[in-house]
Amino acid sequence: MATVLVVEDDDFVRSAMIRELDRRNHAVRSAGCALDALREIAQSPPDAVILDLGLPDLDGSEALRMVRGISDVPVIVATARDDEAEIVRLLEAGADDYLVKPFSGDHLGARLDAVLRRARSAPAPQTLRVGELVIDVNRREAALEGAALSLTRREFDLLAYLAARADRVVARKELLAEVWQQSYGDDQTIDVHLSWLRRKLGESASKPRYLHTVRGVGVMLSAPR
Repeated sequence: MATVLVVEDDDFVRSAMIRELDRRNHAVRSAGCALDALREIAQSPPDAVILDLGLPDLDGSEALRMVRGISDVPVIVATARDDEAEIVRLLEAGADDYLVKPFSGDHLGARLDAVLRRARSAPAPQTLRVGELVIDVNRREAALEGAALSLTRREFDLLAYLAARADRVVARKELLAEVWQQSYGDDQTIDVHLSWLRRKLGESASKPRYLHTVRGVGVMLSAPR
């Protein structure tokens, strides 16, 4: 079973997709516009997203770009345009697969199963590099510009989690769930660890180099520019 977010503004189409995915024993959440979908993805990341391109608040391509800015979740785009150039452009923009409307429940299920298999079988990199920051996941070692960093277990886990999602904003709720293994908690816990990490990376919140706080959204690790 996977958690799937259906982003579709047409009530009839959205209901039909939810029924089909329910029948296949997936946990389904839904959103009727791009901004609601982005909020869902940031706060509680699903295993896959089915994204309609004809949303009322944002162009589908822009919505896809914004999704890719905060998450690497597999995305299947649903489009009414059976145009090869458009489909290629969407795939190059970060879509994992596509569906041309109208499509059957079996077609939807097969495409979803395929992207989930690919996501689950993709090997995780054992060495993460972000600029001059190098993290050896197996050895649980990190170095900045060739100098070893002395990190606590939690600091390492937090840094490695952010490095694996470099250049993308990670929601605080996701950090609590994945790094601290807590479904809820105090943001101050994250802030304290970020402060310690910044000190060891030779930066501060007012003058960030690697660790960037996006107010009201989360945290991003990126190489200095």
